[in-house]
Amino acid sequence: MLKIKNKIIGEGKPLICVSVMDSKKEAIVSEVKRLVENHIEMIEWRVDAFEGVKSVNAVREVLQALAPFTKETILVFTFRSKEQGGECSLDNEKVYDLHEVAAESKVVDFIDIEYFYTDNADGEIRKLQKMGVKVITSHHDFHETPSSDVLFMLLEQMKHSKADIVKLAMMPQSTDDVLRLLNETNHFHKRYPKQPLITMSMGKLGAVSRICGEVFGSCVTFAAGKNASAPGQIEVGKMEEILKVLSLS
Repeated sequence: MLKIKNKIIGEGKPLICVSVMDSKKEAIVSEVKRLVENHIEMIEWRVDAFEGVKSVNAVREVLQALAPFTKETILVFTFRSKEQGGECSLDNEKVYDLHEVAAESKVVDFIDIEYFYTDNADGEIRKLQKMGVKVITSHHDFHETPSSDVLFMLLEQMKHSKADIVKLAMMPQSTDDVLRLLNETNHFHKRYPKQPLITMSMGKLGAVSRICGEVFGSCVTFAAGKNASAPGQIEVGKMEEILKVLSLS
């Protein structure tokens, strides 16, 4: 279990994370400030949506501007590639540079790494952890949900990277796909109870997977703020009420 800024990840009710998808610095800072004032536990800055993403100096300036607002709120730094459902693509070296800027800022708590799209992902994870940040290793499939064996294999491969959190998001084509993802989430959580895990089935069909993480072992759920960052996200206010009702604690 992880304890970050007095918040426990991996125990009890899942933390709610809201993504900031704005393109301009002023809008990014304004939205983070608004979310913090509304007591959001965890915020993800989707830097791939930022108009200045190709400039490490522009990214550094945004992080510096966010510093006063994130002293008690968990901040996740994510560059999501087009191949994984993001807004743009950069080569690995440029993504490494962004990750280093984020780690050096001392503003970011987690950096998300696309495990199967990153050269020497294990080495990158260890380097960032030595720089003092936690790492979420992730994989997204916006087309389908593979077999149970493949789902478990993906989770196990990411776990062996020694990342702090493992994340898997799949697109269902049927209710069987949603059930299969939940079953493998439960299977993985029982086998590795000390490994923080985030899973979700996307789209409207998979929305149920976003609210039942406490039962099956997923420790964070993503909800929609001003803009959704993935299909099927529930508005954050509604998500808070749903989790209160469903919480086992």
